[in-house]
Amino acid sequence: MVRSVPLVFVCAALLALLYTGNTRLARAERPDVLVFAAASLKTALDEINAQWHERTGKQAVISYAASSALAKQIEQGAPADVFISADEDWMDYLAERKLIRPETRSDLVGNRLVLISSKGADLQVNIAPGFPLLSLLGQGRLAMANTNAVPAGKYGRAALEALGVWESVKSRIAQAENVRAALLMVSRGEAPLGIVYQSDAASDSNVSRVGTFPENMHPRIAYPIAVTASSKKPAAGAFIDMLKTPDARTILEKQGFTTLN
Repeated sequence: MVRSVPLVFVCAALLALLYTGNTRLARAERPDVLVFAAASLKTALDEINAQWHERTGKQAVISYAASSALAKQIEQGAPADVFISADEDWMDYLAERKLIRPETRSDLVGNRLVLISSKGADLQVNIAPGFPLLSLLGQGRLAMANTNAVPAGKYGRAALEALGVWESVKSRIAQAENVRAALLMVSRGEAPLGIVYQSDAASDSNVSRVGTFPENMHPRIAYPIAVTASSKKPAAGAFIDMLKTPDARTILEKQGFTTLN
């Protein structure tokens, strides 16, 4: 015999589920800190954030994209608490518009620029003035982040110009919205070669680093970090302090980032 459940119990259960769902949603919408970070930081920051949550109970929600796109979103009123750029230019862009707290700004880490190929390609390249990049591409294209706006793309273009090979390959560039998208093109075999940061190359087992660009061939790579002017979250400063701890730096260096002098 099937017993009927009193309507009052059904209503109570539905209300409890609704309350629990709303509570979880409210928590998800109100993180301890909302971070806008350059796409190349994803692997390292996800690991650091997980450790921070485990140790403190605090949780950062991190949005990854090209520094250019994130800076524009902050300019348009996006409620970010912390911004981490992959170059000084986009942090300067926000500073000039008084959208960051200048006293909180510092350089977090550096990086190196590398040439990658799909895993298994038997290739090593001596990157020097006039190196034969066009012939190395064969019939394929060179994957790069947007060379006009995205830091990795701008660094890459500057290096190719300094090496005297930009003109020969500029019509063969496959431009991506950010450096991780360029990495994915090579990882999937959609492009034979790509220019990314060494931290990106370290994050994907389907690519191989085939050469490293001389650091004097492009502007200094630095990742500035700052609290936004609109942030009212006490955890914003704590998150930045945590990124400068020895444990966090160990993770960043393990992922290919470099310490700046």
